[in-house]
Amino acid sequence: MNAIVDRLREQVLEACGRRRLEIRGGGSKSWYGASDPEAEPLEVGMLSGIIRYEPSELVLTAYGGTPLAEVEALLAQHRQWLPFSPPHFADSATIGGAVASGLSGPTRWGHGALRDYVLGVRVLDGQGRVLRFGGEVMKNVAGYDVSRLFAGSLGTLGVILEVSLKVLPLPPATRTLRFACSQDEAIERFNRLAGQPLPLSAGVWWQGESTLRLAGARAAVEAAATRLGGEVLPEEAARVFWEDVREQRLPAWKLQEGEVLWRLALPPTTPAWADAEDALVEWGGGLRWLRRPAADDSWFERARAVGGHAMRWRGARTGGRVFAPRGAAERAIEARLKAAFDPDGVFARRLPLE
Repeated sequence: MNAIVDRLREQVLEACGRRRLEIRGGGSKSWYGASDPEAEPLEVGMLSGIIRYEPSELVLTAYGGTPLAEVEALLAQHRQWLPFSPPHFADSATIGGAVASGLSGPTRWGHGALRDYVLGVRVLDGQGRVLRFGGEVMKNVAGYDVSRLFAGSLGTLGVILEVSLKVLPLPPATRTLRFACSQDEAIERFNRLAGQPLPLSAGVWWQGESTLRLAGARAAVEAAATRLGGEVLPEEAARVFWEDVREQRLPAWKLQEGEVLWRLALPPTTPAWADAEDALVEWGGGLRWLRRPAADDSWFERARAVGGHAMRWRGARTGGRVFAPRGAAERAIEARLKAAFDPDGVFARRLPLE
């Protein structure tokens, strides 16, 4: 792999001051963010393979271009998993792309975000330097945990050559329950249950039904299911449902021409808006999805007004902003990070400074 890293380093150094590069692994999330049409692709998919995996230590280290499906299949052989359930969106998804996008699936509610599981990274920055941050244990950093800056960085700071992740044993038991209720009733229920000692894993509301996933010790799951009631989904139906949520296959994510899919990250207790009764609610109320006409930009301000933020996730973006405006302090931090890792702006900005 050293020859591949050397080749990538040469491409970065050759591009300095001349052109911009857009890091590309499997291309499964190339639509995500504000892409730069003038940037040239920097292909990193050939940087693939498992470097180290110690099931007893609950740590896996892989090259950034390793297929995400390969990582998950290896973990499944040892009854382990990535608890943040990263979306694939295509068979070509890579583990480096999962980290760079920073996206977590429906089980983020009960098990934490992708960023929480990043232990270390080895990266190639915009100055051609190969840098290592963090390691392969939870307590490995004095001061700032720089490795987690690359979770959600969208390729703006450097190429993720290697990543070390904490993994967990698969829960011994799972159960999926479904209840008929309104959106407000679901949000109230999610927040009430979140404060109780229950093995909650995921919670979704859509079209008059809330769906809860329980995961943990068998006795705890069975006791919680008995207490909560509701309709128990058959195991295969539950597996398909949660995979469809992770991969955004439900009709809630199907856009018509001229529509935008809004992603609203909100305080979980935020009541449902009267004009958002068609939303899909995830993460116990903390994430809402809405389809709206492209001309409606009001959701940036409406999300900000309740302490959250919005972005145009997919759909018509012509002439429209993708990310919510950021404040002066946030812009200053972004500029300092960019100056430290990529002062010549080799890597295209997928998170524009506005």
